[in-house]
Amino acid sequence: MTTLSSDFLRTVHERGFVDACTHTEELDAVLSKEVVSAYIGYDCTAPSLHVGSLVSIMLLRWLQKAGHRPVVLMGGGTTRVGDPTGRDDVRKMLTDDEIAANMAGIKGVFSKYLTFGDGPTDAVMVNNADWLDCLGYISFLRDYGPHFSINRMLTFDSVKLRLEREHHLSFLEFNYMILQAYDFLELARRDGVRLQMGGADQWGNIVNGVELGRRCDGLSLFGLTVPLITTASGAKMGKSAQGAVWLNEDQLSPYDYWQFWRNTEDADVGRFLRLFTELPLDEIARLEALGGAEINEAKKVLAHEATTLAHGEEAARAAAETAKAVFEQGGVGEDLPTVTVEAADLEAGIPASTLFTRAGLTASNGEAKRLIKGGGARLNGAAITDINRAITSADLSGGEIKLSAGKKQHALVKVG
Repeated sequence: MTTLSSDFLRTVHERGFVDACTHTEELDAVLSKEVVSAYIGYDCTAPSLHVGSLVSIMLLRWLQKAGHRPVVLMGGGTTRVGDPTGRDDVRKMLTDDEIAANMAGIKGVFSKYLTFGDGPTDAVMVNNADWLDCLGYISFLRDYGPHFSINRMLTFDSVKLRLEREHHLSFLEFNYMILQAYDFLELARRDGVRLQMGGADQWGNIVNGVELGRRCDGLSLFGLTVPLITTASGAKMGKSAQGAVWLNEDQLSPYDYWQFWRNTEDADVGRFLRLFTELPLDEIARLEALGGAEINEAKKVLAHEATTLAHGEEAARAAAETAKAVFEQGGVGEDLPTVTVEAADLEAGIPASTLFTRAGLTASNGEAKRLIKGGGARLNGAAITDINRAITSADLSGGEIKLSAGKKQHALVKVG
């Protein structure tokens, strides 16, 4: 590959962010001589983003650190349509109030990673409902419909895979790629945005926007995608055994977030340090070369750095102290996830399977019973052997009860 001259492209290539890029040499030249505005879009389908979105957020962070301007596009309009990419079914239709509530939850994430303001490289946040909501259907079709080929749209994975599997694809969803392309054109016209970035599954949609800008306004626009991140064992990034790994503290505690990174597979440590921290590459090379049990120290560094970015240094240190108390000293940490129960309920006795589920250690009572049968459920450090075991106030130790699912998942029960 040609030697890159721009700090941004060089950095993201070295750290493993780039899957594909349009006109790399031309984009590199533009990034080297001017401040470039670049955007990534986020639909508001949940009250928080999860770590599956973190690679794109870090991409925006590196863009800003390299002296360019990040634009965070909230999909207040496109969320009403639903992105069919990577799905076999239709997304749930959300009300305007649900979309607004989700958007409010998502917005707070970005202030942890980006600096917002009015300066030339300060990040801005925009909402595509501002222009999509007021489009006239007939005039939009007349002005932009001729630039899209149905033949070509049918070749994009988001459409082709759904049709090959003979799964329903609504005309509403089919419009999504047109609206995303129009977003790019609108941002270029309004705010001089030159670059759209996103996941590898968005490549077709991004190229549509690049081409629409050229055809309509003669604009020179660019696209860059990041690889879809999976773990070494093939699991999708953003999920854990307990569910989604959310970025918002009210959706997932900093301790559980720290634990997610601490439990990274050995083969992923170096890659995740490059993608999800800002440690220098030579330090990462040293950490990923650690062998045997020493790789656990690298995992702790990964957990600390990732949690510091998401929740702050104090929360990262508290999570590490809790983990040390729980795992290394056999005690109970202050930051451990906690469930509160009524004194009367505990006095009468609560089935262990029910309490494990209430504490978030299992997804259902059935799963909790299977955990007990398999010997993975522990009460105050001792294995639970009876699936009908009731937990009572007699199990309190120091005013609390410690539950454990396997060696890595723990919670406290306290009396309210």
